Parts: sequence; C-alpha cells; structure tokens
Amino acid sequence: MSKKISPLCGRCEDKKCRDGKDCFSQADGHRQLYQDSLIAKLHKTASAIEGRYYGKETRLGEIILFAKEMGYKRIGLAFCIGLSEEAKVIEQILSKHFDVVSICCKVCGIDKKEFDLPQISSEDQEVMCNPAGQAQILNDAETQLNVLCGLCVGHDAVFTKISDAPVTTLIAKDRVLAHNPASAVYCKYIRKRFNEDMKQE
Repeated sequence: MSKKISPLCGRCEDKKCRDGKDCFSQADGHRQLYQDSLIAKLHKTASAIEGRYYGKETRLGEIILFAKEMGYKRIGLAFCIGLSEEAKVIEQILSKHFDVVSICCKVCGIDKKEFDLPQISSEDQEVMCNPAGQAQILNDAETQLNVLCGLCVGHDAVFTKISDAPVTTLIAKDRVLAHNPASAVYCKYIRKRFNEDMKQE
C-alpha cells in the first residue's frame, strides 16, 4: 500500500524528475503498475508514437497511428451534438483506416425532467446528454478504442468511467474559446479574469 502524498508538481521550478529523481520514493510501486499486460502495451505503443512522430503529427494523426500500432480494428467515436459537423469529418477520416461506430450525446432522447436535471432554458423541453448510454452502446459494439469529440466537462468523466475500451480525447469542448481550452492559459487577458475571480472568493 503506497503512502499518501500531496504533490504540487505544478509549482516546482526544478522538475528534477526529468533527470531521474524519485521525489516521492514511489518509483518501485509505480513500476508494478506497468506489469499489467494491457497497460504495458498501451504505454509502450504511446511511447513509440511519441518517439517516432514527435512534433510531426497532429493529434488526429497520432490517434490513427496509435490505434494501428495497437492492432485495433474497431474504433468508437462519442461526440457532442454541437460538434456534429466535426464528428462527420472525423468519422470519414477514421473510416479510411478502421471500422468506426459513432454515437451522439443525445442518444435515446431522454428528457432532463426524468432526472430533475437543470435546464438551459426552463421554457423548452430539453433532452439530456447521455454519456453513460454512449459508453454502454460502444461497449455493446465491442469497440477497442473510444475517441471523445467535445463531450461536456463531467460528461466525459461519466463516459470514461463506464467505457470498457481505453479512451482518448480528440476535441475538448470549450464553447467560449472555439474548443481550444488551452487559450485560457495562454492568453493573459483571460488569465487576468481568473485571477480576479480568485480574489473575490
């Protein structure tokens, strides 16, 4: 049983782990995690793709290369209805290489009121996002790798929790920043807003 630690690596200026330092004396325990055959294969394949295509391939390209290296034939694509156009293009590209099963977030059309979920507009009927259902349908379809395209924050967590297959994200939804959430970190004007919000708490 590993000891409890509370790392703050984000604040570290040295990053001596890059030079081989075991700051938390956890390396032996972590080595054991890679004894699992699936984890070992996923990790080795990811490292191979990184090594061969570092700075040369897009994320979509890396996903294709990774899936091929793993020997996967059937890929799941779980997408947000708000990114239907993007999902259509992604499915067309992936379908050149794999058998693709795609599933929309509104699958099965369940009303939000059934689960007393908050609505965007109280005047309209709203169908809930169904990430658990998306994952279950892809489980039933026996996909070998599931790709996320714009699932909401939290819904992606539900999907990942239920998915039998490994999950990777192609597009992380950000309605404000054109699905480029890293912009909130790169842009000093947006960062300033977060800092001001923190002061008010």
